[in-house]
Amino acid sequence: MAGLDHSLEFRPLKVAVLTVSDTRTLETDTSGQTLVDRIKDAGHIFAGRNLLIDDMEAVRTQVKTWSQDPEVEVIITTGGTGLTGRDITVEAVKPLYDKEIDGFSALFHMVSFQKVGTSTVQSRACAGLVNHTLVFSLPGSTGAVKDGWDEILVWQLDSRHQPCNFAEMMPRFSEK
Repeated sequence: MAGLDHSLEFRPLKVAVLTVSDTRTLETDTSGQTLVDRIKDAGHIFAGRNLLIDDMEAVRTQVKTWSQDPEVEVIITTGGTGLTGRDITVEAVKPLYDKEIDGFSALFHMVSFQKVGTSTVQSRACAGLVNHTLVFSLPGSTGAVKDGWDEILVWQLDSRHQPCNFAEMMPRFSEK
């Protein structure tokens, strides 16, 4: 049965948060702050936060920089996963993927469908590995961030979650 095995040791991960938005500031970024709060509450190490406008090169550069930093093991982006012309996060990060994590998008849509119904089709939430760093791109709404964290990431980033989790797999991401 899936769940936490409390006999196993919790290994905190180093997690950075990137908000992609033309309309928010760090003071008004409730989605980014929600992630920061949940990361800390789960016992992980908050590795950094940035807010960038919807600029493909700026987003790509930030993700590349963090993915090469040994103090960052996980990057979570929020915003820019929709369908408008300004939504560029997916186009910025997907070309960086060494491997795509297709199941994340599928599971996110399953969770989201329970909350917003068919409106979930308007999201392009995605995930992949970039330089052996986990990168998850969530929509910009606070509700979507809560769904992505509370229903998927809090479990998959916890080294005690069974039968398996991303945290335990991380040392093997660089295998040849």
